[in-house]
Amino acid sequence: MSDTIKIQLHKTPFDIVDCGVMQYQDALKMQKDAAEKRASNEISNTVFLVEHEPVITLGARESENKLVTSAELLNDSGVDVVDIRRGGGSTAHNKGQLVIYPIVDLRSMKIGINEYIRALESVGIELLEKLGVDSTRKKGLPGIWVDPEKIASIGVRVSRGVTYHGMAINISNDLSIFDNIVPCGLDGVIMTSVEKITSKHWDIEDVKPILSKIISSRWAV
Repeated sequence: MSDTIKIQLHKTPFDIVDCGVMQYQDALKMQKDAAEKRASNEISNTVFLVEHEPVITLGARESENKLVTSAELLNDSGVDVVDIRRGGGSTAHNKGQLVIYPIVDLRSMKIGINEYIRALESVGIELLEKLGVDSTRKKGLPGIWVDPEKIASIGVRVSRGVTYHGMAINISNDLSIFDNIVPCGLDGVIMTSVEKITSKHWDIEDVKPILSKIISSRWAV
């Protein structure tokens, strides 16, 4: 794990932790460690808020992992490519994108995986509304959309009843990183961001408290 200092934003039934900027592999290890502890009831439900250095991740469905640029060229340009076992296909992360990793025992929320994904989408939709963006779901396509473009991606894995991975919302990040992939394996999808839609730059540090209040109010158990 990196030496990033983690600051707890709220003390609620959900511990919401600001992890700053992390390398993807460090964040993945952090999630797995926390998921094991949550499954053993050593910690409460926890939400990590993270920004990532440039990285492209490949999901569990190989048919949805579509790179436009080779992994070798991406690595040479400073973009990591990481193969992971979450749901969904290829996606991308970089600074200015807010990534939400809930480590949640679904039994504590009394919901199943499909309801949980809808709950994640609801949190993202409310956040985007507060940032001046009207967004929506699409049936059968997890994530958040500002038709016809996609603004947030969701990929989740559940182990021993505990979730990890989560949702990435494009706030003010450089969208050109998505030119290297077919996002989530969906041909023709164009990614957008809050900044692109509203022409307003948001600092992620100003967005995190808004998001933490939404999570605290929606997911109180």
